[in-house]
Amino acid sequence: MPFDIFMPHATDFYKTGHIRQYPEGTSFVYSNWTCRSDKHAQVLPDFDHKVVFFGLQGVCDWMLNQQWRRSFFNRPLSQVIRRIEKRMDGALGAGAVGLGPWTALHGLGYLPVKIKAVPEGSRVNVRVPVFTIQNTLNEFYWVTNYLETMLSAELWKQMTTATTAYEYRRLLTRFAQATGADPGFVPWQGHDFSMRGLSGISDATQSGAAHLTSFLGTDTISALDYVEEFYEGDETFIGGSVPATEHSVMCMDGEGSEIDTFRRLICELYPKGIVSIVSDTWDFWRVINEYARELREVILNRQPDATGNAKVVFRPDSGDPVKVLVGDPSEPFGSPAFKGAVECLWDIFGGTTNAKAYRTLDKHVGLIYGDSISLQRAQEILEGLKRKGFTSGNVVFGLGSYTYQYVTRDTFGTAIKATFGRVKGQDRAIAKKPKTDDGVKFSARGLLRVEQERGEFVLHEDQATEQEGQGVLETMFEDGILVRREKFSDIRKRLWP
Repeated sequence: MPFDIFMPHATDFYKTGHIRQYPEGTSFVYSNWTCRSDKHAQVLPDFDHKVVFFGLQGVCDWMLNQQWRRSFFNRPLSQVIRRIEKRMDGALGAGAVGLGPWTALHGLGYLPVKIKAVPEGSRVNVRVPVFTIQNTLNEFYWVTNYLETMLSAELWKQMTTATTAYEYRRLLTRFAQATGADPGFVPWQGHDFSMRGLSGISDATQSGAAHLTSFLGTDTISALDYVEEFYEGDETFIGGSVPATEHSVMCMDGEGSEIDTFRRLICELYPKGIVSIVSDTWDFWRVINEYARELREVILNRQPDATGNAKVVFRPDSGDPVKVLVGDPSEPFGSPAFKGAVECLWDIFGGTTNAKAYRTLDKHVGLIYGDSISLQRAQEILEGLKRKGFTSGNVVFGLGSYTYQYVTRDTFGTAIKATFGRVKGQDRAIAKKPKTDDGVKFSARGLLRVEQERGEFVLHEDQATEQEGQGVLETMFEDGILVRREKFSDIRKRLWP
């Protein structure tokens, strides 16, 4: 968090008046979280309209439990009431927000809500709820949807990232199968480069954790801490990275000494294992064609580290990713730019040819590209390599903010909507169905049940109380306590059995 958020203020101003706006005698509000549409999603053409559910456990533990207790329940009543009064009176006018409900909630000592959810790591059909939320005590009916803004802000990005990462891994898996590449390398082929391009450290941390549901490669250190803290990640290997340079390192000794910088990195600083070297500081084609050729023997003679790796990874960081890796037919025939980086390295280092007649570079060299990569560009690159007779395992993609930040809540139409309530003891099934909408904003109705039927998650609306208690929505959080905790390894197994 950028600072210690006071959780009663982690909402919109308009939410603060809703306690008065519900009908007199309201005692129960029941809502659900659903991804309503994928019409704005940048996904693969054969996307099956399913989103990856991830992030709720961390949000429940961190925000609904720890942060609410730290900022509200564990502080003196006079202090928190004074803070609420100051903010509400100053913005909305004196007395616009009653303080009695806040006094009662503070005295209770926990958030009186129950959240039921499908297992994290599930791939859930669009328009099927992934969780429901309801109040557990009548007088706190207002708390259910007061939490909507915070839950939405904390969760939509994680689910969007997890779904996007799944699409990348699905793409890489498909091309690995088609070209005979090592399937064990696929989890390392999508590497999280996004941290500096996201909306703050918290966003990067949670999005980075979502990336790790499908991949092992990451440069977002705090994401590993988050997984370990909130998903018992210490019982499995979460993710890792490699030593790598940046342009300040490559520039510091000057252009005339660039090859000496390469030699020092390869021979002195990192004589074993993997080292990734940014290679476009001045002339990428000189590096990939001339320097690589001059350093060929020292690279081929690198010693493996404890993991068995002994690779120099060249990193282009500018230009058109497709043309740089696969080749540009508009360039002079036979030139490095015409051939592309993969073919240039093949010409110098060679490699192996598999039973499907596809080529993989020698294990001592590789490429990673992390500038403006999208699913569409990644697919173009893999298709281009396949046409040229190379396996998909010749490249790693750095997935940065172009992948994980060019998204919004509308990417999958995520929303929390109330579908049921109780007023003066009378049950009321409710729904929104605006005539001015194309159906995306239509909500479910009544108490809800979700079942798995023939491998698909299916929504059943207008359920009786006993029916709502069945199905795959199971209690995760109740009355301030995380009652069901899932391991990160189990989440991964659901996605990639």
